[in-house]
Amino acid sequence: QVQLVESGGGLVQAGGSLRLSCVASGRTSGNYAMGWFRQAPGKEREFVAATSWYDGNTYYGDSVKGRFTVSGENANTVHLQMNRLKPEDTAVYSCGIKWTKTANFGPWGQGTQVTVSA
Repeated sequence: QVQLVESGGGLVQAGGSLRLSCVASGRTSGNYAMGWFRQAPGKEREFVAATSWYDGNTYYGDSVKGRFTVSGENANTVHLQMNRLKPEDTAVYSCGIKWTKTANFGPWGQGTQVTVSA
């Protein structure tokens, strides 16, 4: 069984920065990638960023490119550095594990709230 715990969310003014972290515990060995998604009230879950342990590549959603940076370590920890935050970045941010290149992400952590004030 795998557990993921996110931290680092909070309230920040527009233009500010936050750093999120996610640590996975349990049977995490062999996972292909870890990544971040977000969901705002009334909206669909949106892909934010991911890092692959196998090829070292990083991936970003269009709305965060150039502002957010994903990084990871030990194949069980992933961070999300968020700069130049905008009010539209307000959401619950969750991290997930991707077991193979073609699999969907899952399981998920409980999420951490990020609120950006104008």
